[in-house]
Amino acid sequence: MLLHDIIGILQLSLAPVIMISGIGLIILSLTNRFGRIVDRTRQLSVEYRCSTVIDQARILEELKILSLRAKVIKGSNLLAVFSVLLVSFIIIGLFGSAVYHFDVSYLLIILFIASIISLILSLFLLIYDLDLSLKALWIELPKELKKN
Repeated sequence: MLLHDIIGILQLSLAPVIMISGIGLIILSLTNRFGRIVDRTRQLSVEYRCSTVIDQARILEELKILSLRAKVIKGSNLLAVFSVLLVSFIIIGLFGSAVYHFDVSYLLIILFIASIISLILSLFLLIYDLDLSLKALWIELPKELKKN
């Protein structure tokens, strides 16, 4: 195999890395959201211990939403990471099929479709988390602001 052939194979195999980079930014965003949920949960837990019964009910309601949000973001993050893993297998498959000249096109198509479906599901969970974060915000706002 000539150097020219290897360069072409590497170019073909590394093209999906762009997809990994994009999904990596989504994973970074999800991880940051998860960290903020954890921080807010810790803050509210401290407030809960020092608050009145009326405030405790509000805080518990918000903590329930935060707990659900943490689970949703965890699921979203896992699906995004799974998508990256599938793309990584695609890269290995492209490289292996080019080097060893065997046809894995159907397998690569299935892996690509699974990767995109996993990414789509991850993004739907992110949208759900955004809705939940607004619900938690409405709980925290004073009643005067909720009327508008």
